[in-house]
Amino acid sequence: MTERQQFVDEQGPVARMEYADDTTVLAADVGPGRDATVDLVGDTAIVVVGDEQYEFAVPDGDAQAFIRNGVLTVEVEG
Repeated sequence: MTERQQFVDEQGPVARMEYADDTTVLAADVGPGRDATVDLVGDTAIVVVGDEQYEFAVPDGDAQAFIRNGVLTVEVEG
């Protein structure tokens, strides 16, 4: 699997899970040990992995974003 495939696979760039308590979780594999950052700007998550930048929409609500062990997670409540 290439670095690009780890972030964008055949299912799309980001997995989306919605829970009964109105929490939405967006997750993507950026790869372990890679230099990656994430910022939330309005309703957009901006992810920089090495020299590449990705953006995706984030649902309305109170959002937090972080990267741990090569997994990007955006949690949105509300």
